Amino acid sequence: MRVLSTSTHGFDVASLFQERARRKLENYKYRILVISGKGGVGKSFVSSMLSLALAERGRRVALFDADIYGSSTPLLLGVEGVRHYLDEAGEILPVEAPLGVKLVAVNLMLDAPDTPIVWRGPLVSRGILELAARVKWESGDYLIVDMPPGTGDVAITLAQLMPRESHALVVTAPNALSEVIVAKAVNFATSTGLRLLGIVENMSYFKCPYCGREISVMGVLSGESLATRYNTRVLARLPISPEVNRAVDSRKPYLLEYRDGEVARIIRGLADKIIEILEK
Repeated sequence: MRVLSTSTHGFDVASLFQERARRKLENYKYRILVISGKGGVGKSFVSSMLSLALAERGRRVALFDADIYGSSTPLLLGVEGVRHYLDEAGEILPVEAPLGVKLVAVNLMLDAPDTPIVWRGPLVSRGILELAARVKWESGDYLIVDMPPGTGDVAITLAQLMPRESHALVVTAPNALSEVIVAKAVNFATSTGLRLLGIVENMSYFKCPYCGREISVMGVLSGESLATRYNTRVLARLPISPEVNRAVDSRKPYLLEYRDGEVARIIRGLADKIIEILEK
């Protein structure tokens, strides 16, 4: 079933979608856009597990997978086999992920997860607007948006779609934690009116299971010094963990499958820090 328009005409219609979506998204108290200066740093993993950690804390959470070309949150949350449906009013119903997280992802509208989205940039931006406008978001505490990598048209469309006082969380990795990459992400957030929450450094180190020594497999770069330079903070440093790969391979949410894992502990700490910052 086609639930999104593929027409590229009608600027007024696009404006209508934008206004309708913004009104709906205002029903969430806190909106966090998870961004990265480049792909391959684990942004979707952080978005998905942070959503679960916030839900564990009793918060009502929705996760919007806006990475149309590389949607992976359904796999990370273990709901690949579920699909979106329309209600009687024609609104798209979110899929209920573990712990009651409401998930919206284009991949859950496709016949198969490996079906490619062959859309050019303007059509993707239009599709994102229409999707956000037609979802039955209802209300909640946290809306987490898994952004597409980079700072292109779709990312700009999403940032401008957000109501005022929305926030950005930058995800990076040591091999990408350079001044240029961090600067791009930080400047994108500030130039689009987002409030910067801080940096999550993924794949920061590997801890030896025998001696506990931390090994910087991806290189050693000072996230703290860069955070200070750009007037923000490193909220979490996530290690490389074989448990994460095993959970992904088994199509099960890591945070629930390995509740006592080190990455799980740090992600819960990240959720606690975000709650403390935003709800104080």
